[in-house]
Amino acid sequence: MIYEVDFEPIGRRVAVKPGTDLVEAARQAGVALSSDCGGRGTCGRCRVRLMAGNVSAPTKNELRKLGERSLREGWRLACQTQVESDVKVHLPLESMRGAQRLQLGGIEPQVPVEPIHQAVVVHVKPPDLFDARSDMTRLLHAVQEEAGVDHLGFDLALGRCAAETMRQDDWRVVAWLRDHEVTAVTPVDVVPLGVAVDLGTTKIAMYLVNLISGETLASGGAMNPQISYGEDLMSRIAYSMEDPARAAELSLVVVQAFNRLIAELCAKAKRSPRDIIEMVVVGNTAMHHLFLNLPVEQLGRAPYVAVVGESWDVKARELGLGIAPGAYVHLLPNIAGFVGADHVAMILGAEIHKAKGNVMGLDIGTNTEIVFNHNGQMTSCSCASGPAFEGAHIRDGMRATTGAIERVIWTGSELAITTIDDAPPVGICGSGILDAVAALYRAGVINQAGRFQAGHPLIRGERPNQYVVLAPAERTGHGRDVVITQRDVGEIQLAKGAIRTGIEFLLRHAGLTYHDLDQVIIAGAFGTFVDVESAITIGLLPSLPPERYVQVGNAAGVGAKLALISRRQRAIAADLGHQVGYLELMAQPDFTTVFAEAMLLPELEQV
Repeated sequence: MIYEVDFEPIGRRVAVKPGTDLVEAARQAGVALSSDCGGRGTCGRCRVRLMAGNVSAPTKNELRKLGERSLREGWRLACQTQVESDVKVHLPLESMRGAQRLQLGGIEPQVPVEPIHQAVVVHVKPPDLFDARSDMTRLLHAVQEEAGVDHLGFDLALGRCAAETMRQDDWRVVAWLRDHEVTAVTPVDVVPLGVAVDLGTTKIAMYLVNLISGETLASGGAMNPQISYGEDLMSRIAYSMEDPARAAELSLVVVQAFNRLIAELCAKAKRSPRDIIEMVVVGNTAMHHLFLNLPVEQLGRAPYVAVVGESWDVKARELGLGIAPGAYVHLLPNIAGFVGADHVAMILGAEIHKAKGNVMGLDIGTNTEIVFNHNGQMTSCSCASGPAFEGAHIRDGMRATTGAIERVIWTGSELAITTIDDAPPVGICGSGILDAVAALYRAGVINQAGRFQAGHPLIRGERPNQYVVLAPAERTGHGRDVVITQRDVGEIQLAKGAIRTGIEFLLRHAGLTYHDLDQVIIAGAFGTFVDVESAITIGLLPSLPPERYVQVGNAAGVGAKLALISRRQRAIAADLGHQVGYLELMAQPDFTTVFAEAMLLPELEQV
C-alpha cells in the first residue's frame, strides 16, 4: 500500500509507505524542511499543520513543544508524525530551509508623488483653567486654522491615542488629513509609511513605501496560505461556501500573512507597523472578496457577478491589520467576472492605458487576465489557466525554489537542464515544464497533438505510463529520476490553450489577427521567467518578431504602489474600472472549438 503526501504551499507531492514520518516524506520529495534535532522531536523546528488525512497520534514531545491547543488546531511536529492515509500538509515558511523565488520587481514608470494624506503641522494650544476645551476640539480647530478646511472629523481609534501623542510632544505635532478626516497624529520628525500589496492566487508581494518621497524602503513576498484550502479559485470559493466559519478562516489566514510580512518589512526598515497610515491591496475578484470576507457564492456561477466593483476604502483595523489605528486600506476597482483590481493595477503599472496602436497585456498566473488596447479601446478577459505553471498537477512539479528545473533546452542530441541556484534537481517549476514541452516538440518526442511518438529513443515505459527522463536519479537531490509524462504535457496544453483562446477572442472582438499586434506586454511572476521562444514554439504566444514582446515583471505590484503614492494615479485606476470592457469567453458560441484548436501545437516551420 502506498499513500500520497501533498506538501503545500510549495506544491510537492510524494508517494510513501504507511508509517513514514513527514520529515522523511519531505526528504523524499526534495522539500527542505527544518529538523535540527535529527528527528527526536526536541527542537520544534519542523512544525507543520495537518489539513487533511490520517496520521499517528501525538507524542509526549509534541504535547510538550506544541501544547494541547495547537494540537487541536492540527499543528504537529513532522518528525513525530507518521502517515496513515493520503494526507495534505501545510508547511509554514519558518519551517522551511529554502524560500520560494518570488517576483517582486517590475519596470516602474516615473510619476510625481501626490500624497493621499495632507501633512498639517500644528502647535495646539495647551489646556488651562481658563480654557477647558477637549483635546480633540483643540486639535481639530488648530488643523482647520492651519489648513483652511472645515467639517473635520476623526474616529474612535484616533481619539484613543492622539491625546497622549500631543502631550508627549509638547502639543506640536503633525496631523495627517485624508480628505476631511484626521487619520493620524504623529511627532513632527516621523515620516508616514504606506504598504502596497499584490494578493495573487498563489503568491503575495508586498512593498513598504515612504509616502512623502515615494521610495520603496523594503519589499518581500510569501506564498498565499489559502493554497492549503484549494489551488484554484473555484476550490476556495466552494470551501468558503460550506460554512461562514470557513469563509472567515480564508480571510484570517491572509490577514495573518499580511501582518507577518508587514512586521518583517518594518524590521528591515527599522520602523514600526504603527507608522503605516495607508495601504493599497490588489487582487483578482475572488481574492478581493475572500480577503474582505465578502460573499463569493455568486462568483461561483454564471454570470460571475462581484459584490463590490467600485474602488473602496476600508478601515485597516476592521480587517485585523496591525498598522496605525486610523489607517485605511484602499481597494482598486474590479472590472467584471474574475478580472479584478490586480488587472487594473497591471494596466496602470505597465501604462497599457497610454499605449498607441494595438497592444496586448497578459498577466500570466493561476488565473490569467488579458487586456487588449485597440487604439484606446480596452477590453479584458479572464482565462482559467490553472496551477500547472506553478508546478501543480505535474508529476514532478514544484514551485520555483531551490533545485527546481527552470530551463530545458534540446541541443540536437540531448536535453540540457538548468536549476534554480544551480542545485541538484528535485523537480520542475512552471518555466521549466513549458521549456520541456517545447524541447520535446523540437526533438520529435511529441507530435502536434502533444502525444508521445512511438519508438523515440528518449521515451521510456509503456503506454499509458510513458515518460521522458529530464534528470537521472544519480544527478538529483533525492535519488529519484525527475521526469515529464504524457499527462504533464496534457496539463500544459490545457493551460496554454486557455490563454491562447483568450488572446484569439480578444483579437476577433476587434476584427483583427495576431499579425496586427504592435506589442505584447507579459507581466506576472511566471511571465517574468518564461522563455518567449518556448512559449511561441508550443503556441502559448503568437508567432511574432521577438522585439514585439516586452516582459515587465510584477506590473500589478507596481500599479498598487502608484495608487499608494499618487492621488492622480488612484483616480486613473478608478476610471479604468469603468472604461475597460469585459469579454466573457464562455459566452462565445464557438468557444469549445477555438479552445480545442488552441490546445494543439503549431507546425514547427511556422514558429
